[in-house]
Amino acid sequence: MKNIYSIAFLLLTAIAFSCRTEAPKETLVDPLAQLYDSTLWPFYQGVASGDPLPDRVIIWTRVTPKENDSIVNVSWEVAEDPNFVSIYKSDSTKTSAAKDFTVKIDVDALTPGQTYYYRFKAFDKTSIAGRTKTASIADGDSVKFAVVSCSNWEWGYFNAYDKIADRPVLDAVIHLGDYIYEYGVGRYGDTTIGRINVPPHELLTLNDYRTRYALYRTDVGLRRVHQQHPFIAIWDDHEVANNVYTEGAQNHQPEDGDFKTRKAAAKQAYYEWLPIRESDLHYRSFSFGSLADVIMLDERLEGRTKPVDSLGDPTYKSEERHMLGASQLSWLKNNLQSSIATWKIIGNQVMISEIDLSPAYPKMPRNLDSWDGYPAERQSLKNFIVNQNINDVVFLTGDTHTSWAIEAATDFEKTYDAKTSSKGAFAVELGTTSISSANDNEYHSSDTVKMMEQSLQKINPHIKFINARDHGYLLLTLSSKRAKAEWFYVETLRKQGSTEFLGRKFEFEKGTNRLK
Repeated sequence: MKNIYSIAFLLLTAIAFSCRTEAPKETLVDPLAQLYDSTLWPFYQGVASGDPLPDRVIIWTRVTPKENDSIVNVSWEVAEDPNFVSIYKSDSTKTSAAKDFTVKIDVDALTPGQTYYYRFKAFDKTSIAGRTKTASIADGDSVKFAVVSCSNWEWGYFNAYDKIADRPVLDAVIHLGDYIYEYGVGRYGDTTIGRINVPPHELLTLNDYRTRYALYRTDVGLRRVHQQHPFIAIWDDHEVANNVYTEGAQNHQPEDGDFKTRKAAAKQAYYEWLPIRESDLHYRSFSFGSLADVIMLDERLEGRTKPVDSLGDPTYKSEERHMLGASQLSWLKNNLQSSIATWKIIGNQVMISEIDLSPAYPKMPRNLDSWDGYPAERQSLKNFIVNQNINDVVFLTGDTHTSWAIEAATDFEKTYDAKTSSKGAFAVELGTTSISSANDNEYHSSDTVKMMEQSLQKINPHIKFINARDHGYLLLTLSSKRAKAEWFYVETLRKQGSTEFLGRKFEFEKGTNRLK
């Protein structure tokens, strides 16, 4: 049963939203008001930065307006010291309801590889100070990324974000999608801890999506990680609807209205609320000197065709079915071929390795929402990597709510030799678990899940590590000769704040796809 707080919060939220069509603007009750930290007004959702380039970075905030404000004046400052003794750059701008009162500045003329501090001012109030970093062009010792995905409000507190925030400044937090979830109250979550979705219904309109982002940004951990590190983010499906593709989604029915209208609203809210450089194309790349190129893919809205329902579908292996689409696939191949960086890091929403799931999920031997559902295009990409002798490709993958370390292979039953390990592997795939979204441990006992993990590894010899029980993040450190992957997990999601522990560590050397 829901606790008293949960029931009261749900009733207040429902009342507030039921009055929207009748109440004048000045009498509307903010459904998030009781979640705000009053000391942060008018910057309740904090600050953020993202899309770091050598000479520029996006800084972001959102201003909660006073009653009847249609336009708000906002000033911003960037400094090289946390006390803002010497202001490096400053200016002012305006925001309005047309942008949901969000502010996004692309600060230029910055120094490569430099840590900066920034803040905003409005209504004679000053925001918390953010910390960010530009991309390096020098041959440094290493670059370091935290890799995250899948944060669900109702499943628990975002404690993994909070632990990332405690780290020294990272080169970036790579977010692989499912930043929010679109479901209504109780559809996918555990409301007994008092975290109730706002709005209470499934997200369909621009205002719905905006409100859900605003809700998520009241979480202390999410607010802190944005404050401390720049993000490089990409969307997955739940920023729109479950299992979305270019023309529809599993979680979009005719009674939900026009899909194109819903998709446009979801995309607009995402660009308003994330510190991302806006463009007609969501896929993009980032360079971190000679060590790494980060290539972020859009595997949902750019070119994905409708998934098949089963392996028996006659179109399953058709070359007309796409995950990326022709333009994006060509762009990806060109980026891989032209890269002179040691490591080619691919921000990849869904699993690219072929995985036989039958021991754990006999009714679903392949995940058809992943690259396993688009074998022709995957084979084209694999063949290109192999035939062009492109080495040191690392796929970073989210979506599964599971940690993976995989010597990425396709057709592994024919070409993969477990005894010699990396023979047959064309890349390394590292999967990050969820920040809070349910993994198998929410539905089965830990012992049962461990047995499932062991059975999957037995039939899939290219999988070197799997953890479907814990929540946390992946820390990836890249140097000129080797890479290190560390999976950190939090002890609990049911209360704000948690300790963390190192669950597993792997290293792999330049020029090999062998995990050690």
